[in-house]
Amino acid sequence: MSVVTATLPADPGPDEQEIRSRTGRFVSLRRVRGMGIFLIGLAVIMVLPFGLKVPSNLSAIFTLSEPPSITVPNLVQPVRATSIGLAIACAIVGVILITRKSSRGSYLIFSFGTLLFLWSFLVWVGRGTSLNFVSLLAETVIYSTPIIYGSLSGVLCERSGVINIAIEGQFLAGAFLASLVASATGDVWLGALCGAAAGALFGALLAFLSLRYGADQIIVGVLIDAFALGLTNFLLQEIFTDHPNLNSPPVFTDIAIPGLSKIPVLGPALFDQNAIVYGAAILLVVIHLALFRTRWGLRVRAVGEHPTAASTVGIHVLQIRYTNVILGGVVAGLGGAAFTIGSYGQFTSNMTAGLGFVALAAMIFGRWRPFGGLGAALLFGFSISLVSFIGVLGVNIPSPLLAMAPYLITIAVVAGLVGRVRPPGADGVPYKRE
Repeated sequence: MSVVTATLPADPGPDEQEIRSRTGRFVSLRRVRGMGIFLIGLAVIMVLPFGLKVPSNLSAIFTLSEPPSITVPNLVQPVRATSIGLAIACAIVGVILITRKSSRGSYLIFSFGTLLFLWSFLVWVGRGTSLNFVSLLAETVIYSTPIIYGSLSGVLCERSGVINIAIEGQFLAGAFLASLVASATGDVWLGALCGAAAGALFGALLAFLSLRYGADQIIVGVLIDAFALGLTNFLLQEIFTDHPNLNSPPVFTDIAIPGLSKIPVLGPALFDQNAIVYGAAILLVVIHLALFRTRWGLRVRAVGEHPTAASTVGIHVLQIRYTNVILGGVVAGLGGAAFTIGSYGQFTSNMTAGLGFVALAAMIFGRWRPFGGLGAALLFGFSISLVSFIGVLGVNIPSPLLAMAPYLITIAVVAGLVGRVRPPGADGVPYKRE
């Protein structure tokens, strides 16, 4: 896909300058200044509640060792001094953004400032106690895994020009059938395979209604989500209530990668996980290479950008779209299996809790690229993990407010606060052969 760069006027005004990055994100200098002001506001929070209002003798202790990694000393952070120091750095970053004349690289700078705030928040949360930082990262990876699968599902579908709002329903179907089959057979691999098959079935339904009959893809996706929720709730009541043994599946065991799992901090979090987590990492690489390094990927992107032009050179548009939507369903079904045989071990009503839509936001955040979606999924996973840790530590923050955090981030993403992004040109546009 060709790269388009907007040509700036000779002397554009500060509110008029807008560029398009190589990844397709549109960023205005007005937005950049807004990000700088936002960081300065965060710096004020870091100075007052996180810093000056905390007794000077309090420290936060971060545990950095967890088997099977090498043991390293704990990290001790004085809360007040750390928060004030990080606040000064965050304010400087904000001023840099406000005074910038170019928007290139602004999101990298903004991300750095946000990380400063997050670390200050962690220090404040852990004041006077100990926080297992390794477990926090490990849970982040676990919570991120189904979001990664969902994001990859969305990328496969939307790169070919089909909007997949049905990820939530595919999650539920995959989670239910994986739990049922794994419980009945005791085979987690068979459960994962059946979970993928359930996702593929709903993907085929989405493809059939959207491509064969030209139904509105968004409406079809929402209906599939509602149908999957109602169906799984009905089957949960009819089957699992009377036969609880069919909802007690084994889960994938963790596999420590020799050598890498002994790395301090990151080793247990990244290299002592189960097969579902490693499968997400493998799929990331495979789908990225397939989309951007193969002839098949070139055809998929051509169909998603300009199906009529693709058809004139002999590409079968509908066949590629059918294939990609069903493949997207397979990937989303595996993401559903991650909820049951990958972590929780038991199917519950609406256990995906809207994470299919969060996965869509991750895909948008990542600009319809697999590794872009990875960064967003990790962000959402970290927010969910942090909420659970804060609840355990008993921090005086209302639990409903904490539970809202991942969804507030989702709203910010889809509202365009991360920048205006361009989807594939024919995304959601029905194709009819001429």
